[in-house]
Amino acid sequence: MRSIDRALPWIFSVALIAIVTLGHAQDVRVLPAVSRTFVISNATVIQGPGRKIDAGTILIRDGLIAAVGKGLSIPPDATMIKGDSLYVYAGFIDGLSRVGVNKPKEEATKEKPKDPGNPPAKAAGITPYQDVRSYLNPSESTIEEWRAIGFTAANIVPYGGMLPGSGAVIFLHGGPVDKMVVVPKSTMYSELTIAERMYPNTILGVLAKWKELYRQASLSKSYSSLYASNRSGLESPGADRVLEAFYPVIEKQTAVLFKAEKNLDAQRVLALKDQLGFNLIVAELKEGWDLVPMLKSSTTRVFLSLDLPEAKKDKGKEDKEKRDDEAMIIPDSIERLALEKRIEDFRTLYVGQAATFEKAAVPFGFSGLSVKSKDVQANLRRMIKAGLSEDGALAALTTNPAQSLGLSDRLGTIDPGKIANLIISHKPYFNEKSKVQYVFIEGQIFKITAPKVEKPEGEKKPEKR
Repeated sequence: MRSIDRALPWIFSVALIAIVTLGHAQDVRVLPAVSRTFVISNATVIQGPGRKIDAGTILIRDGLIAAVGKGLSIPPDATMIKGDSLYVYAGFIDGLSRVGVNKPKEEATKEKPKDPGNPPAKAAGITPYQDVRSYLNPSESTIEEWRAIGFTAANIVPYGGMLPGSGAVIFLHGGPVDKMVVVPKSTMYSELTIAERMYPNTILGVLAKWKELYRQASLSKSYSSLYASNRSGLESPGADRVLEAFYPVIEKQTAVLFKAEKNLDAQRVLALKDQLGFNLIVAELKEGWDLVPMLKSSTTRVFLSLDLPEAKKDKGKEDKEKRDDEAMIIPDSIERLALEKRIEDFRTLYVGQAATFEKAAVPFGFSGLSVKSKDVQANLRRMIKAGLSEDGALAALTTNPAQSLGLSDRLGTIDPGKIANLIISHKPYFNEKSKVQYVFIEGQIFKITAPKVEKPEGEKKPEKR
């Protein structure tokens, strides 16, 4: 048996053997060059929300979780990771992301269409036939950044206008593009983004155009089916990439992932879904607390934004007393304080949104579309402080997005038969001092190193002369 005490052998080729020793490592034996069998022993295993095994063992073989429990027999070919004091979680899933996605270069000069009221589809941001895989860059730095905080999979979408294209669920191991993709064309992605200097250049115009395209696609699909059954005497339907992209949505094989940050936008999208009947995922929702009653009785799935407004800085008791005194003698200060209170009330609702959804038993996942990776863990702790349970936060990062994206049989929990996407941290993940040490993606292990922090200018040592 090979053993590693909280250390990792990095194997570069069949001929090369590497031994990695940490400060507290004990014994590392010489290892064969290739092994896809790992054992994490004596760790606290969080199999899923509300499911914990103390001093548990996980056996990983060929990219899958082979066994989980206590007292497991350890294969002689296994690479051992001694998990004393370590915590293991299922890998996190980002419900809406552009991690690893390159933004297409904009044309230097955009010509105004001859008929702005009926522009070409591409000019108006209508490209549902595009595939995000065409823009996926495995070496893009955001892949490593999100992996370092525990995200092992993401539902990525392309850049664009109201209908940018289809998304894909990918693994964040940074391999070749085709090897990264778990679910191609996972969703049709859409936004309430208006076109510039042409139709649709209002939100209501976007909604009207959406209905028009959907209904045209329904007619096109029906006629194509009729033509396929008996082509004699019928005019060929021709091909239309825009309308054909709607066919899986009409058949309810593919859901529409709609970005809707504000309450009104989400209401409009929900009304559109009710009128047309497609399966919907509302994503990047930032102001959805008033929608809870509507969503509770709906089949719509939700990804709340991981982005939060900046926390209010505590200016101290003396500053508060001074501002209260100002309010008594300066009329403008009264209005200013009232405005500040409204802002603070909004901030409280925003940060507490996840807790509101959990309390109402409305399942949700998280979207990382607009948040910086370095802020994610702190934002999760703020949500928990505002009332979200740790189990609720873990569900939003694992089981709920797996369910929403149709991946529950493969991801979301630590159970035998599932893909070995795991996070190993040295403290409970939501602890302020917690750091991710290892990440497994499809059984491939990554050692997470802490980022280098440069000292402030005043602390740097003077240069030698």
